Amino acid sequence: MRGGFPEAVRRQPRRRPAFFDSYLSTLVSRDVMQLSAIERLGELRKLLALLASRAGGLLVPGTLSGLSGISRSTLNRYLDLLSAAFLVKRIPAWAAGQTQRAISTPKLAFVDSGIASHLLGQDSGRLAEPGGAAGPMVENFVLMELARQLTWSDQRAELYHYRTKDGTEVDAVLETPDGRVVAIEAKAAATVRTEDLAGLRHLATRLGERFVAGFVLYSGQQTLPFGDRLRAMPIESLWTVEP
Repeated sequence: MRGGFPEAVRRQPRRRPAFFDSYLSTLVSRDVMQLSAIERLGELRKLLALLASRAGGLLVPGTLSGLSGISRSTLNRYLDLLSAAFLVKRIPAWAAGQTQRAISTPKLAFVDSGIASHLLGQDSGRLAEPGGAAGPMVENFVLMELARQLTWSDQRAELYHYRTKDGTEVDAVLETPDGRVVAIEAKAAATVRTEDLAGLRHLATRLGERFVAGFVLYSGQQTLPFGDRLRAMPIESLWTVEP
């Protein structure tokens, strides 16, 4: 909910929205305007709110164009600008071949989960309610934590997501230059069910020895084994477990 900006983390919850409002206003009116002349700033803010509601989902410009009323060409330009301003990030799809990766649908993530939650008008209480955005926000948070750590990690890897035509999904796929893969699922729940590992098992079977490990990161506090190379671990393992 707080995201990663020190100014947001330090503030009391009732003062945090003021920071996010100020940050977004400055970024959109100054930084984005410097990248490209945009006359309809209200249209861009409306798009940001729409994107926040779809954080962690597939980025399909045609669908977004229909929902927002923004032409597809303009929408694609806005997405490029928001990416250049480090507000949103495209997570490419993983596939066995480079050609398939190039044409597959990316996933959308907000660089800071606090901004996405703010745009949704979600506080910590509403986030956990039925129909709240806890699941997508936790997934978004985990994806961006992985993306940040990859910028300084000694182990080179690329970040992807995985989705088959029949709907089998894995939130994050890390692939090293030599083809080894670690797969990660993010869950807002405090318990993990066997079916939560279906996507990880699918990839493990498909990749064989290239599959190093699969993890479900969840809001519980225990590390739980789920078979060969599969574990459930607390989300904070991302920054507390030694390499």
